[in-house]
Amino acid sequence: MNKFLSTILFIGLFTFAAGGIFAQTVKITGEVRPRYEYRHGYKTLFPDGSNAASFVSQRTRLNGYFANSIFKAYISLQDVRVWGDVNTLNKGDVYGFSVHEAWAQVKLAKVLDLKVGRMEVIYDDHRIFGNVGWTQQARSHDAAMLKFFFSKNHIMDVGFAFNAMEESLYRVDYVNKNYKAIQWIYYHGNFSEKSGLSILFLNNGLAYDNNPDTTKYDEKIAYSQTLGGRFSFNGKKVKFHLATYLQGGKNKKNNDLSAMYFAGDVSLHLVKGFSFGIGGEYLSGTATRDQGAVGKKDKSFTPFYGTNHKFNGWMDYFYVGNHNGNVGLIDIYLPLKFNVKKLSFALIPHYFMAAATVSSLQDNVWKDYSSGLGTEIDFTIKYAVAKNIAFVGGYSQMLATETFQVVKYPSNPSGDAYKSNNNWAWVMLVFKPTFFSSESK
Repeated sequence: MNKFLSTILFIGLFTFAAGGIFAQTVKITGEVRPRYEYRHGYKTLFPDGSNAASFVSQRTRLNGYFANSIFKAYISLQDVRVWGDVNTLNKGDVYGFSVHEAWAQVKLAKVLDLKVGRMEVIYDDHRIFGNVGWTQQARSHDAAMLKFFFSKNHIMDVGFAFNAMEESLYRVDYVNKNYKAIQWIYYHGNFSEKSGLSILFLNNGLAYDNNPDTTKYDEKIAYSQTLGGRFSFNGKKVKFHLATYLQGGKNKKNNDLSAMYFAGDVSLHLVKGFSFGIGGEYLSGTATRDQGAVGKKDKSFTPFYGTNHKFNGWMDYFYVGNHNGNVGLIDIYLPLKFNVKKLSFALIPHYFMAAATVSSLQDNVWKDYSSGLGTEIDFTIKYAVAKNIAFVGGYSQMLATETFQVVKYPSNPSGDAYKSNNNWAWVMLVFKPTFFSSESK
């Protein structure tokens, strides 16, 4: 903690001094975000004989931003912890202090900037690239981007990254659960005040063992390609979005990949403060009996670096460190939202189905199951105490089917975890102070 406080003091003094001499804009902001959670079926069906989890986690951040006419820089330091994970007489944290973002951006030409460092990458609705802000640690990338500003309404990013385990004198195998190399091109254009179109190409390289039958790890890189786009229309009373992506190339095991994604939603805003709508997502999957089979294509779509907590129910049963390479998903949901003064409410029921056939091998015979996985109901309430202070809470309930038992516990398809009272509740305080803000011309 002493190291964390010293760094805060140094960054604060440096940013203040630099701002006074050079900057057009200088801001120092922070965040304190403790969250209590009760987990009884969060992320997986609750097994018999277990007890519910209950804990408080916290994210604390200090952010410094500096900008002038040709240069921008941003540093975000954070401390992530679970209350009580270390003793009160503490010498070292379990999670502790880290650098979430540290990037610089310089103008190379009138329409071109270069951005390098540790950064969040967020596009559109966060489906393929997002910051995963719900998790206390969140997501950021070590990368470089060329940012093109063709006009006020048309932009393009060209990004790339290459990862290694450490500085070394010879190759060290890359064993992190991360990409080894990545390149992407993103374009967004606004064609009116209400409509916009985005196009994304992602070339994602994952390290794999090219010779798994030997004790020596033979590192190679398997590349997959994701290509697609998203159209949005944001009218005063009607809003809708359409998105589709295709995936090809190789998966992380260097097997052939052929997958697709489709999503659409519409919402009506006919009464002030109230909206309702309907939406759906299709993420292709691989039938259970074909998963891992020799010569079979991987048909499972992966939303690689998105904020997946935002999608497919807040209990995180799908694509939040799980369900990848699985039977896919069909998600139909009905969002209802209501805002009144400082209060906002949201109620979103989801109906889930498998996109591919779910089966289990019993006595050397395959048994197929219906596609229905269950219904999840999510509820959240937010009270804005002030501009930078809010209380937020939520409750979610999952009504699972036997098919979902097979998906989550393939080694125990006849178990009763799907019959458990699978629920999740949480309450969170969000405090985002501005310690210093200055603009000079």
